[in-house]
Amino acid sequence: MTILISVAVITSIAAVLAIMLTLANSYIANYGECRILINNEKECVTEGGSSLLSSLRDSQIFIPSACGGKGSCAYCKVKVLEGGGPVLPTELPYLSEQELKDHVRLSCQCKVKEDMKIEIPEELFNVKEYKACVEKIQDLSPTIKLLRLKLNDPAEITFKAGQYVQLKAPLYEGNEEEVYRAYSLASSNADKDYIELIIGYVSNGICTTYVHKHLKLGDEVLFNGPYGDFYLRDTDREIVLIAVGTGMAPIRSILYQIEAEAIQRKTSYFFGARTLDDLILSEEMRSFENRLQNLKYYPVLSRPRVEDQWTGDVGRVTDLIQRYITDGSNMEAYLCGSKAMIESTVGALKEKGIPEESIYYDKFD
Repeated sequence: MTILISVAVITSIAAVLAIMLTLANSYIANYGECRILINNEKECVTEGGSSLLSSLRDSQIFIPSACGGKGSCAYCKVKVLEGGGPVLPTELPYLSEQELKDHVRLSCQCKVKEDMKIEIPEELFNVKEYKACVEKIQDLSPTIKLLRLKLNDPAEITFKAGQYVQLKAPLYEGNEEEVYRAYSLASSNADKDYIELIIGYVSNGICTTYVHKHLKLGDEVLFNGPYGDFYLRDTDREIVLIAVGTGMAPIRSILYQIEAEAIQRKTSYFFGARTLDDLILSEEMRSFENRLQNLKYYPVLSRPRVEDQWTGDVGRVTDLIQRYITDGSNMEAYLCGSKAMIESTVGALKEKGIPEESIYYDKFD
């Protein structure tokens, strides 16, 4: 009996403390209405307490963020000239000494607790939110889908091949938060009334689970964009395109651009996958190769199975670089893949003589 009474007393005390903490938080953390002055020309008013990233998004100012606000991509940098509090430890690994001197912050980590004055790149004022309808869902592999989203409002989008958008995952069974995730545009920038995305399934991923297990034809979706400076430069250099997995997306868009603009530069495309099932859009890539006389497509499998009956290259995209590039001094490269893939590939390209300033990449988080 004594034990039961003690447990009841402890439970009651814990409940009272929880209520007190909740009430304290509602009053102490109630920052009220905060004003954010942007580039000395636009002001937005928001309730304090949220991240600068989400507060700006609520005011239709869209800052790029490839990691969904987790503080791991460092794409959401803005200058915070007034307000924002001290730089947090979570920001320090992503900010250089010069950026710290220039008052650069990660907007996903910086909280709005007072009036603020910030600076953002002017081009972000042109980023829009789009309503679209799911027009097509195609299985490219057991774990990768292609989405076609028909634009409703606005009805058209303008972007550079290689750029990305942020797709919103709404609340659904098992998910209690709305999040945005970055996905590269896989369609031609000449097609302005729809976009295509290539999305791989990640176990427990909020947005990938939404796409792979909940999204249906006819559903309305929201996305914002376009973002990014990963696009084809206008030079006379030979082009080297390199991707693995869903990194196919921006490269596909660039290939559409090369075809539409009749770009005559010699182009090599190295694409890596594990097995034949993962070698997505292979027929389409061969079709590009047939239509574009200056394009050579090099697929490689890292783990071919016996049943694949694979007779092509085996290894990784870095092995293709070693086999097929001799002198890279007049080349420029465009890479899309994971951080590890990017780092190893950049090193291999530099060894072949491609200048670092001529290597561009889109790194997946």
